[in-house]
Amino acid sequence: MSTQTTEASTPRLFIPFLGGFYDTVAQPLSWLILRVFVGGALAIEGWAKILAPFAQTGFVESIGFYPGWFWSPLLAAMQFFGGIAIALGFLTRPVALANAVMLAITWWFHYSHSYGDALLTQAGIDIVKAGGNDLFTANGLQRLADGGAAFLHQVQDKATFLSAIWTVGVLFFAGHGGGPLSVDRAIGKEF
Repeated sequence: MSTQTTEASTPRLFIPFLGGFYDTVAQPLSWLILRVFVGGALAIEGWAKILAPFAQTGFVESIGFYPGWFWSPLLAAMQFFGGIAIALGFLTRPVALANAVMLAITWWFHYSHSYGDALLTQAGIDIVKAGGNDLFTANGLQRLADGGAAFLHQVQDKATFLSAIWTVGVLFFAGHGGGPLSVDRAIGKEF
């Protein structure tokens, strides 16, 4: 199956002379920038996991992935080395698909596992209610007045939303490959 556009599917531009610029500069560079950003961010986030590859053993087992000693280092390698591969555009589709599965599970976890209703213990809430002016800013006191519940819900929403964004980002590369300025394209072979 060809991934090339046909004449019938090529959009008609409002400013036709920009077509060459879009085809030769804007699209290849935007593809490259997005791929390097997504892959680079995965690699940066994965670096801490590479330094402690078994640190997530208990966590992965708690969500049903046994044995944790296998899954924890695999996820660390997939995120770090997979991020580098995506950034380079090397084996882009299979690596991006594997990371998309991992990130979809991350999304599911954030969506289904609430952070809870209180950031603070009762002792912490008592300090906030007593004034706590030396420990917190006025904005911080306002956010913690309910024990941090509203703040935690905001953090929960951000974690869920960002996991969804990253999942969709790598799914894009799983579906479309590394683009014109990629190692895959340079070697002339893609999955």
